[in-house]
Amino acid sequence: MSQSVVQAMEESYEVDLVYITERIISVSFPAGAEERSYTTHLKEVATMLQSKHGEHYLMFNLSEKRGDISKLNNKVLEFGWPDHHAPALDKICSMCKAIDTWLNGDPRNVVVLHNKGNRGRTGVVVAAYMHYSNISASADQALDRFAMRRFYEDKALPVGQPSQTRYVRYFNGLLSGHIKINNKPLFLHHVIMHGIPNFESKGGCRPFLKIYQAMQPVYTSGIYNVMGDSNTSICITIEPGLLLKGDILLKCYHKRFRSQTRDVVFRVQFHTCAIHDLGVVFGKNELDETFKDDRFPEYGKVEFVFSYGPEKIKGLGHLENGPSVSVDYNTQDNLIRWDSYENFSPPSEGTTNAMTPCILIFLLSIRTLNSSCRNRGRQSSPPPPPPPPPHPRWVQPDTPPVPTFTNPRHSSPGLVIVLIVSFYSKY
Repeated sequence: MSQSVVQAMEESYEVDLVYITERIISVSFPAGAEERSYTTHLKEVATMLQSKHGEHYLMFNLSEKRGDISKLNNKVLEFGWPDHHAPALDKICSMCKAIDTWLNGDPRNVVVLHNKGNRGRTGVVVAAYMHYSNISASADQALDRFAMRRFYEDKALPVGQPSQTRYVRYFNGLLSGHIKINNKPLFLHHVIMHGIPNFESKGGCRPFLKIYQAMQPVYTSGIYNVMGDSNTSICITIEPGLLLKGDILLKCYHKRFRSQTRDVVFRVQFHTCAIHDLGVVFGKNELDETFKDDRFPEYGKVEFVFSYGPEKIKGLGHLENGPSVSVDYNTQDNLIRWDSYENFSPPSEGTTNAMTPCILIFLLSIRTLNSSCRNRGRQSSPPPPPPPPPHPRWVQPDTPPVPTFTNPRHSSPGLVIVLIVSFYSKY
């Protein structure tokens, strides 16, 4: 099915309730739903869930926070992030841990994923939890994992964005060990656009960049006036280098000529923990919005040049723009300064949103526990009889209990991921 057909279906429905598995439910509303229609359908959904599951459903709100959702059900967890974007990597960890804890709390418990907007958000959560539960899941959960994969590939992936797919890949790679953690700070010096999109009637565009760290703006460039052909490259230089750590969003806009409006040229999200090369290139099919925009040339790409220090990188004089490119540094223009994400809560004070070396230890622990679980599963002979009980003895009242893990399912990613989340918030 073509993406345009899927997108048309995405915009035409009023409410879509899907049992992805017997215990994971998706409730989706289109982004442009009228408020009265949305409220009516939301009440109907809440009534149905209450009658079928009673007090055993927990709702995860993946959209902007709304008071009417919590009024219909007081068990609501707020995990919202902007539509068409990827969530922060630590938010993926938190959601997977919360889902796993609730489902393991009672066999009657179900999870409801509420989303008002593009299904790509729901798809990220479903795909991430599929990988999360795969770490130590038993064979009888294979059908659930198949159902989650089918939902993700059929309903979410066709309408998702490349950055959403990238973050699912990050999460899976960190859990499996295929991605090694880079904990070094990176300094961004150059962003190079190879191939100039045609956003003006006579060709060319007037791009400017906004860079966000943990969804907070940290840099705004000047406006670059480029009227060359599409084979031209343009280099946006940041000196001294801009320190980046954690979840990064770079958004490129086109400022319309003689107009107080702007268009999104491309958007890209990445996490510095997964960046190991000082030169990173994203092709057109890896850029949000741009991958389906004919105004951006097929061979177009965006290159990032990093270093491990803020000092100017020597030997890159060839990246300087020619005389045909002029720059307007008037960043006080309200159109340039306007932030797109003011409706979403900023991270807590003191958070740097960066990976720490300790997380590597915990990720290694996941794989060690996972290996242990698999080895236990391969044992065919019955366990040996228990040893005879020891002689009774007095125990000091203040002796701390020794923790034991009787269920390897609970001891594998659950315990470790919650520690990962705590280290995200601490450092």
